[in-house]
Amino acid sequence: MNMNIYIRSSLILIFISILVSSSVSADYTAHPDAQKFIDQVVSENKLDRSDVLLVLQSANKQQSIIDAMNRPAEKVKTWAEYRKIFIQERRIDQGVEFWVKNNENLARASKKYNVPPEVIVAIIGVETSYGRNKGSYRVIDALSTLAFDYPKRSVFFTKQLKSFLLLCKEQNQDPLSLKGSYAGAMGYGQFIPSSYRSYAVDFDGDGYSDIWNNTADAIGSVANYFFQHGWKVAEKVIVPAKFAVDYDQSIVNKLSLKKNIGDLKTLGFFPLQPLPDDDKALPLLLEAAKGKDSFLGLHNFYVITRYNHSHLYAMAVHELSQLILSRASQK
Repeated sequence: MNMNIYIRSSLILIFISILVSSSVSADYTAHPDAQKFIDQVVSENKLDRSDVLLVLQSANKQQSIIDAMNRPAEKVKTWAEYRKIFIQERRIDQGVEFWVKNNENLARASKKYNVPPEVIVAIIGVETSYGRNKGSYRVIDALSTLAFDYPKRSVFFTKQLKSFLLLCKEQNQDPLSLKGSYAGAMGYGQFIPSSYRSYAVDFDGDGYSDIWNNTADAIGSVANYFFQHGWKVAEKVIVPAKFAVDYDQSIVNKLSLKKNIGDLKTLGFFPLQPLPDDDKALPLLLEAAKGKDSFLGLHNFYVITRYNHSHLYAMAVHELSQLILSRASQK
């Protein structure tokens, strides 16, 4: 055989094997853990056994999802590094554009749920670039793979798989067509299935809570999430602060609202704006481009972290929201 032909043939075989290994039809009905799962959802949740079997038989094991979950964590980003990902001129302009296009629904959601429109817009902007990147994995593949072939998180993702099957039945959605992230997060606001069932709303009254394609439902659902987690209307998110030389480092950047302003002052954290001593807060120290910035995150900051448990995420959402608001007000 000609050596060039041999090399090309070998490369083709390698490429085919990579494609096959990345998405393998697993027939999860044969998985020992799946049998228990099927019995449970059929008996406890009144799902049709034949429907569940058909869905799990059609699910594909995605090795790329397992690889992503197993990938060593990247180094912890500084605020300056993290900020560059989300605070960009394009994302600000697209946020204003999204606001103008969806002004009526944003105004209605803001009035009903007492959540500022700029916060709703910023969440959708950070999560999916206003719907431009909602995820390319079939949700059934992602959740089945993680429920049955990723033991470290199988309990959590088994619950999400159940929630996904239930929401598909409740909302008359095709479980084999819905797409999302590699972890099964869906739609404009990237709700996991349990969050969908708890917080998604039918905001346009058509009988379905469509967070995948319907911006009205997506906007209403994000607003309801914040409302249900206790967003306080017209209250601040953060205030600048001064830290004493001997401040308590153990509570910095910890997502806990157990201490109030009075407590924090005794530990070396002082707000640079007047705040009642009984207001709850948490100290934040961020490595910015030109040095370290210190703040106190207030109740609404903590509410943002319920969406994603990261103080950097909450800062990105807050700053993006304020930049969008400022630019929108100039229109």
